[in-house]
Amino acid sequence: MTHEFKDIVEAHLKAKKIGLKTVLASVVALDGSSYRKPGVRMLILENNEMIGAVSGGCVEKDILRQSQSVFKDGQSKMMTYDGRYRLGCEGVLYILLEEFKPDKSFLNVFENCLKTRQQFVFHSHYLKKEGIVHGIGSFVEIGGNNYPLSNKTEGKDRLLQFTQHMPPCFKLMIFGAEHDAVKLCQLASFNGWEVTVVSGPLESKTIQNFPGATAFYSVSPDDLELNSIDSETAIVLMSHNFANDLKYLLELKDTRPVYIGMLGPSHRREKLLSQFLEYCPDVDEQFLELIHGPAGLNIGAETPQEIAISILSEILSVVRSQTPMALKEKVGRIHN
Repeated sequence: MTHEFKDIVEAHLKAKKIGLKTVLASVVALDGSSYRKPGVRMLILENNEMIGAVSGGCVEKDILRQSQSVFKDGQSKMMTYDGRYRLGCEGVLYILLEEFKPDKSFLNVFENCLKTRQQFVFHSHYLKKEGIVHGIGSFVEIGGNNYPLSNKTEGKDRLLQFTQHMPPCFKLMIFGAEHDAVKLCQLASFNGWEVTVVSGPLESKTIQNFPGATAFYSVSPDDLELNSIDSETAIVLMSHNFANDLKYLLELKDTRPVYIGMLGPSHRREKLLSQFLEYCPDVDEQFLELIHGPAGLNIGAETPQEIAISILSEILSVVRSQTPMALKEKVGRIHN
């Protein structure tokens, strides 16, 4: 979700430069089930361009039509979309439409929030009824301060509030610079993740070799900058060099990412962990539990692209605390 809102802010800034207004559409409540859940957002530009989506594609046409009045008079409004008769999703979406007008103070603080990997909180006031409602609108809370995103007016009605805690953008760190690392970088970036690639100092690679990468470092293991590794970070060791992977693992021993994947067969993992424990016999057990090797899910992956899909799928299953299975075998709802 965080990367989607980041994209929305960037799209707003580009539109503002060419004199276009923007409207933010946020799903703030849901009765029943839907393709996506409350907290998804999209941006509509005054030239009818749309950034992001809140459904599989049908709702967006109605949002575009309803947003025209917001462009015209600047007044926030509520709209509903009953998917029971049009989407087959058996749900009713409640969508807040507001002119997106974040001020400079928010933009500066938000930029720093992303860089320093802080959490922020999204708040939206709304009512489950269609039309213009006084007082509805959204604001973002960062570091205890509130930043309005629209011309929110004081409301007389008793409003509901949707609150969403937004973690730092999810980040993948790839230790390795071979062809399979390129494919993993591309697919992770396509998924909206920030991707950092770390290669050895003798590699003749640059960030241009890794489409979608947000950062590239060519350094020896003992020169790694590890302060930004947090619970929204996954790591994959894929240097194809046993000694280098061991050095990386030794440097990472005091970090707590959400996932550490090691490329290669199980006997390589056992050898790597055995030597690692010789150097670090007192390592925290929680660190060892983070290690997944061979990295990836058993989906019969063979090509670098398929292996990347396998690894990303395992990372998602770990992050979401899910046991992988075919959805046709799942009893009940897809999402809890």
